[in-house]
Amino acid sequence: MTRTIYIPGDSGALALGADKVAKAMAAELQVRGIEATIVRNGSRGAYFLEPMVEVETDAGRIAYGPVRPSDVASLFAADFLSGAAHPKRLGRPEDLPFLARQTRLTFARCGITDPLSLADYEAHGGLAGLRKALAVAPLDVVKTVTESGLRGRGGAGFPTGIKWQTVHDAKAANKYIVCNADEGDSGTFADRMIMEGDPFVLIEGMAIAGIAVGATKGYVYIRSEYPHAVSVMRRAIEIAREAGMLGWNVLGSPNMFDMEVRVGAGAYVCGEETSLLNSLEGKRGVVRAKPPLPALQGLFGKPTVVNNVISLASVPVILDKGPAFYRDFGLGRSRGTIPIQIAGNVKYGGLFEAAFGMTLGEIVNDIGGGTASGRPVKAVQVGGPLGAYFPPSMFDTPFDYEAFAAKDGLIGHAGITVFDDTADMLKQARFAMEFCAIESCGKCTPCRIGSQRGVETIDKIASGIQPEKNLALVTDLCNTMKFGSLCALGGFTPYPVMSAINHFPQDFAPRPVAEAAE
Repeated sequence: MTRTIYIPGDSGALALGADKVAKAMAAELQVRGIEATIVRNGSRGAYFLEPMVEVETDAGRIAYGPVRPSDVASLFAADFLSGAAHPKRLGRPEDLPFLARQTRLTFARCGITDPLSLADYEAHGGLAGLRKALAVAPLDVVKTVTESGLRGRGGAGFPTGIKWQTVHDAKAANKYIVCNADEGDSGTFADRMIMEGDPFVLIEGMAIAGIAVGATKGYVYIRSEYPHAVSVMRRAIEIAREAGMLGWNVLGSPNMFDMEVRVGAGAYVCGEETSLLNSLEGKRGVVRAKPPLPALQGLFGKPTVVNNVISLASVPVILDKGPAFYRDFGLGRSRGTIPIQIAGNVKYGGLFEAAFGMTLGEIVNDIGGGTASGRPVKAVQVGGPLGAYFPPSMFDTPFDYEAFAAKDGLIGHAGITVFDDTADMLKQARFAMEFCAIESCGKCTPCRIGSQRGVETIDKIASGIQPEKNLALVTDLCNTMKFGSLCALGGFTPYPVMSAINHFPQDFAPRPVAEAAE
């Protein structure tokens, strides 16, 4: 019997040495004269166990990890191809506590299927949503997404169905679907995991969106720092087109939908939808004033759906299982599941998909295992570099859009970065202002100038120069940026700055000259 060995080929696993493990595995197979197939699957998201090697046995898939090239010979000697005991044996992947506690809807196939096998994708439930979308009227597809309660997973949390309805109702010769895959927030990797580990689910979601609103062309805008995602997505689109999943007659229907990948040039602000559209059109990536909304005048001035990767990748399961199935997960106005990305100084870093409603403390301490350093948690930043810092006293906050907004925070793209008690929150506040100053597109004054003045003023506080006066000035600057900026870059920078000041005032107290100069 020919065994199948699964070794992740996604960027996270590659960074941890997966290619070297795969090479050592292939060499050992050749030396021992064993016939086996190596499949480079996506990661399951338990990065603290990567590279995690899995083997298909008579008892199902058995995982071993983290595997190093030096472990390979001993794995074969122990007969790991039969799932035998070994110090690196983890058992059935789905039984691992980190994975067993998840509710995997969007990421149901990640780490399980061959990312570039359409047959494998279909065998694990793929294309069921698209087929159901093709069997009903476009407006019924829009209503299904609306009734599911799906909201934008890119950060803003805007109801996806309302955006689709607006584009559906707009009158135009051409309409577009644009996937925002410019995943620039620190500590986020969910978009990349989907594109590298289950690209067909994104293609299927975009095709469903196109059919629903009457768009015939889609673009996936991927950040230049994701070369592996670009490569996998381009190949997956070719495969989908060859199989009739894309093109003139989608799955043999009268509907046409095709798509392509475009690569960004490395600007954080192009994660904002109007800057992204300018970049797609070959213009400088600067923010557009609204109105008009992209849903009415978007790409090339035509009605455009701009959705995040996770939003679009969540659509197939909604069409397949129905809106009520998806809506039953979550709480309040936050329905369905959210892929929480746990990073920073944390013991068990990785992607954890769960229904909205877990508390921040559960995520950091129970799922993440606390800090990797073993020191107390001081702060957790949720929502990327523009997210607020939450102290342990706020760990009872449910992971929910409204709950975070009520505490001057934001979920954003659901990236969580953990800091222990050695973190200097004044330096973190300065970093937020500096980040904004560097990444600002320069179009609006509050963001362009306010962030630069913010850096200078925080430096004065660090040097003990009129601390009370300068703290008041930073607060005033943040107020101006929050309400006067054109987009979320300038508008949300005050969240990390003010949360650091409000929750960690001791870090903004005057300090010795030598320490301030470090």
